[in-house]
Amino acid sequence: MSGDGCCRCSWCTDDGDYRAYHDREWGRPQHDDRRLFELLILEGMQAGLSWLTVLKKREAFRRAFAEFEPARVAGFDGDDVERLMSDAGIVRNRRKILAAIGNARAFVAVQREFGSFDRFIWRYTGYRTLVYAPGRGAAPAHTPLAEEISAELYRRGFRFVGPIITYSFMQAAGLVNDHERGCRLAGRELECLTGMR
Repeated sequence: MSGDGCCRCSWCTDDGDYRAYHDREWGRPQHDDRRLFELLILEGMQAGLSWLTVLKKREAFRRAFAEFEPARVAGFDGDDVERLMSDAGIVRNRRKILAAIGNARAFVAVQREFGSFDRFIWRYTGYRTLVYAPGRGAAPAHTPLAEEISAELYRRGFRFVGPIITYSFMQAAGLVNDHERGCRLAGRELECLTGMR
């Protein structure tokens, strides 16, 4: 139980931003392509860091990456890379920045092919949130489904999308609901309501 008396997952600290993220975002279905792109990029930026570090920089990331508008980020050039590398508000890792721009280009290609990234990614779960049985223990680092999606993303030119990052993205975007036993959101049915089948 956290400081405000609410039962949350063990990974959620008493930090206000973290609690808000846990309560209002994590495990809830996301279907807006810009939001999905943001989560995919931020999960890649997290590699080797804590999620709280990235969460605290999210507003700076939004400003630096054109509010995560995929088509705009896809058009970033060398000058933008240098601008991002000099932005102290974000994670200044050249490989991650270059991957984010490349991922924007791959993301736009998926949108062209499927009509939306939302339609592409949610087909892997049958257009619904996978709710794991409460009490099965800590969430896994990755799953066979995450490995399958990761391989397909790599095939399509995405980077920083290994199985662990991909599974973290799936949790963040609500493709899976991994709230722990004892968390007030554990086992909650969070259906995907896109109407796509």
